[in-house]
Amino acid sequence: MISPEDLSTLPIDEYAFPGPLRDALVGAILDGRKTSTTSLVADYDLSEEELPVIGERRVVVDSAESPVCVTEVTGVRVVPLGEVDLAHAIDEGEGFETVADWRAGHEKFWHGAEFREWMRDPEFTVTDATEAVLVRFHVTDRA
Repeated sequence: MISPEDLSTLPIDEYAFPGPLRDALVGAILDGRKTSTTSLVADYDLSEEELPVIGERRVVVDSAESPVCVTEVTGVRVVPLGEVDLAHAIDEGEGFETVADWRAGHEKFWHGAEFREWMRDPEFTVTDATEAVLVRFHVTDRA
């Protein structure tokens, strides 16, 4: 168990937006099904955040913004969406069995109103060339 003082020194990791999707993703992290995640380089650019680095520890928060665990980054790749592989899609822990299913699920999120509002672009879309950040991680501590 990590101390509240240690938690306060680590960057926050938020999966999706608060609500059912975040809760499902956090649950998958906690039970070990989710060991990878995908973000867009454009999202990091907009939030002026640095890309994750191997060895970095982050605090995962739930929909109430409460810390639930600490993860450590074990791998980072930046690739075009068209090059995401099946192993990454499966390791996202959301039940995807094909890259096509993974892509459809993620496009639903990235093309949704909430993400487009976050991107400040009501017509934001992704293509095979859109740069994605593929991150692998494991849970090191529970909050």
